Amino acid sequence: MRLLLAAALVAAPALAQAPADPPPFKATKIVLVGDSTTAVNSGWGGAFCATRVTSNVACVNLGRGGRSTKTYRAEGSWTLALGEMKGGPFAETYVLIQFGHNDAYGRAERLTDLKTSFPENLKRYVAEARAAGARPVLVTPLSRRQFKDGRLVDDLVPWAQAVQAVAAETGTPLVDLNARSAEAAQALGSLKAAAWAEAPPSPDLARAIAGGTTVGVKFYEPPIPGAAPVPMDPPGTAPANPSKFDYTHLGPVGAAACSEIVAEELVRAVPDLARNLVRNQ
Repeated sequence: MRLLLAAALVAAPALAQAPADPPPFKATKIVLVGDSTTAVNSGWGGAFCATRVTSNVACVNLGRGGRSTKTYRAEGSWTLALGEMKGGPFAETYVLIQFGHNDAYGRAERLTDLKTSFPENLKRYVAEARAAGARPVLVTPLSRRQFKDGRLVDDLVPWAQAVQAVAAETGTPLVDLNARSAEAAQALGSLKAAAWAEAPPSPDLARAIAGGTTVGVKFYEPPIPGAAPVPMDPPGTAPANPSKFDYTHLGPVGAAACSEIVAEELVRAVPDLARNLVRNQ
């Protein structure tokens, strides 16, 4: 008993003198918000978080397939993103916001109006991100890789322009992924740009694409006001084994290329991030 008491008396001063935890390391957080072209395994976001940030950055990809500015909020994904913006003792938190594909085309419940609800939704995201203590960055929608007679058909230009207008109005930094990805795809040409997809086209489709016009597509009729009719992605070869090839989503090659574009443009838009972003030399 005396030995135990003596040991306790020796340990007590040691516990009392234990050093306090140091202040948190000055780290940065980047939160990615968007649709499937941002999401992991189908967009640029996975490659961005894996290869384009330094170890001083916590990168959280909250991209969700099939979401628009309307449905991302309606399902609660934006609430989750706001939690990431508020949480943790990070020195600074940035949120990159990219929408447009599903606002423009697809099921009625996710569509927004190019002139009204789409920009209004973006402005609300920007305001709420700032209120949460984060620094928002708007990203124009990734270009599709569709061609006609050797020229890229960039049907999302009107939506990219709407994002640019919101960025200018709200004083928000802008990453023009639409223009840069369209420029890169045009430089590659129709067949090499097809290598950006999640899977290669079939040999027959590849031969057709090499002619300079993408095939195996359908058009929405009528188009959403403000956007061109969009050739939709070619169907799979069989319902039980659908092809992963399309003109919109990204596989490893496309994700690497587009994540580099985002990093380069982000340095221009937010110079303070330059030290924490990895670009190719």
